[in-house]
Amino acid sequence: MTSEVVIDVQQKEISIALLEDQKLVEYQTEPRQASFSVGNIYIAKVKKLMPGLNACFVDVGYEREAFLHYLDLGGQFNSFAKYLKQVQSDRKKLYPFAKAVRQPELPKDGSVQTSLTVGQEVMVQIVKEPISTKGPRLTGEISFAGRYLVLVPFGDKVSVSSKIKSGEERARLKQLIHSIKPKNCGVIVRTVAEGKRVAELDAELKVLNKRWEDAITKVQKTQQRPQLIFEEEGRAIALIRDIFNTSFESIHINDEEAYHEVRDYVSLIAPEKAGIVKLYTGNVPIFDNFNVTKQIKSGFGRIVNFNHGAYLIIEHTEALHVVDVNSGIRTRNANGQEANALDVNLSAADELARQLRLRDMGGIIVVDFIDMNLAEDRQQLYERMCESMKQDRARHNILPLSKFGLMQITRQRVRPAIDVNVEETCPTCFGSGKIKSSILFTEQLERKIDQLVNKIGIKRFYLHVHPYVAAYINQGFISMKRRWQMRYGMGVHVIPSQKMGFLQYEFYDSKRQFIDMKEEIETK
Repeated sequence: MTSEVVIDVQQKEISIALLEDQKLVEYQTEPRQASFSVGNIYIAKVKKLMPGLNACFVDVGYEREAFLHYLDLGGQFNSFAKYLKQVQSDRKKLYPFAKAVRQPELPKDGSVQTSLTVGQEVMVQIVKEPISTKGPRLTGEISFAGRYLVLVPFGDKVSVSSKIKSGEERARLKQLIHSIKPKNCGVIVRTVAEGKRVAELDAELKVLNKRWEDAITKVQKTQQRPQLIFEEEGRAIALIRDIFNTSFESIHINDEEAYHEVRDYVSLIAPEKAGIVKLYTGNVPIFDNFNVTKQIKSGFGRIVNFNHGAYLIIEHTEALHVVDVNSGIRTRNANGQEANALDVNLSAADELARQLRLRDMGGIIVVDFIDMNLAEDRQQLYERMCESMKQDRARHNILPLSKFGLMQITRQRVRPAIDVNVEETCPTCFGSGKIKSSILFTEQLERKIDQLVNKIGIKRFYLHVHPYVAAYINQGFISMKRRWQMRYGMGVHVIPSQKMGFLQYEFYDSKRQFIDMKEEIETK
């Protein structure tokens, strides 16, 4: 299996697509001004105690207050609280972390009322983004994740990933990390550290320790609360850190700044693979070039077709996700209804596993497969589902089919499910139901081009239109595009874009910055 990442950096948002064998399996998009909150560390204040829940609400600067349960405070909460006071007691000289003294562990059967007070400052890390009406979920167990290791301040042990099966390798890694880890810190060894040399692990451990020192320095020098003291890496870097492996063939990016950022990171973690990071400079939108746009439009939505007329219906509710499997117009199997049901269900299991990753669906998922009478067929379907989900990095649990023919799946829910609206609002009438004559559309475009060149003074630009419209503009020996270039200069470029509606258009300057040429009547 080969993997490649395609990163589309636009003026207002950044989108990341992970392709496996050229098939879209993960997709993330977020506004460029939004920070990637999971992993961020704050010094925040306790706003409200909830004894009935044995929890509290904490102000970390979000619109909704964050939730912190007593059991999430962590065993070393008292050690963090003590060190926090020592750091803030002297604004000129930082109290060395190596001299910090561990306090007694927080009892697991304790109460939030005896451990916290309203207005108390606490060091917390976000483990779950705001979802629906809920604020972020917090933990007091601070950690800094790297490619090979996770640094845990005030931790007292070295843990090795259970996926590393070799007893000899586990012992080697434990002994190695014990010899290089900083004082007062614990370390978790990740699966990809298997077989790595001490120099690589030591270099990353120093980077993680520097992040912790920088965070503490920020606590000492600032008095603003809540205060962000450590910000997780950008979405592109975080995704590559977690999924990067030797099967990666390429990472394509259409923005020079992001290209250098990702290339520098890949050079750090895998110098021999730095060449796979490539800057995309083509005129066709990067997602169109790698067939991502079409897969997004076909992969999201309520109905998902997957195999010879069979399809899934996916419904989202507040509490769970419901999936119904339908055979549709699929041709009947020659071996009978039972064989046909099994064939459809096995294909549906593969597509469902992809959809869970693609939409990042979390919580409870209930799947209504086509009924099957044979116990061995039901067991085969369960095993196929488990096999298909092996590539999923999120923690999950799958139950066999119930007596009602339903399969129940739980999947780690860290951020809201991706919801891409694949339905297109009419770009010309904006829902009014009345449009200008479509035959006059190209005349409207020419008026915009004339205004852009002769009034605004932009001589070189790119006009993005629907592929059908682009084909019409480019047709003929002396095409409409050629006439425009003869009249307005050779800086006129017409680009077919699959994300455009039929009579929709967008202008971009030579630096690929969006130019708003909509008339007031069009934007109402």
